[in-house]
Amino acid sequence: RIDPSELGRITAQTAKQVIIQKIREAERDVIYEDFHGRRGTIVSGTVQRFEGSTIIVNLGKTEAFLPKPEQIVDDHYNVGERVRAIVADVKKAGAKVNIVLSRTHPDFVRRLFELEVPEIAERTIEIKALVREPGHRTKIAVASSDPNVDSVGACVGVRGSRIKNIVDELNGEKIDIIRWSDEPEILLP
Repeated sequence: RIDPSELGRITAQTAKQVIIQKIREAERDVIYEDFHGRRGTIVSGTVQRFEGSTIIVNLGKTEAFLPKPEQIVDDHYNVGERVRAIVADVKKAGAKVNIVLSRTHPDFVRRLFELEVPEIAERTIEIKALVREPGHRTKIAVASSDPNVDSVGACVGVRGSRIKNIVDELNGEKIDIIRWSDEPEILLP
């Protein structure tokens, strides 16, 4: 126990600084653990500002970076606009946590399909292969574990409703859905 009258102004200021620093470190660790566990998942945020060609996205608790190489070529955003992206990387950098987002990663399309097509989320339909040329086209090979479920039809949806939502999110990127086959002679054509 310390009598407060024994503490000087400098000692009290030092104690205050140490306490504030420990609180900031604890906040950083909580944010790091939260987003480290969410790597590979889709997050939604609002465009807060631009630093050069990098977009700073507000995710609520913290900010994230959407660097130019991780943006789709034709993407154009304004401050305050909503943006969806996948958490690509999370790093501790001094007193901050750097969260890097991506809209070009192939897993972004995979996660969009999981959100839009319930059969994929339920594992009735499996995405066997996915190749992407961001901003231009995506080819996705799907297979159904249930013979009564058409894998391609389920992904496209009634009158293309499911695929349209994904194409809209990707700004008109063309998506080819192919029925998977283990035999290259059937799959390639």
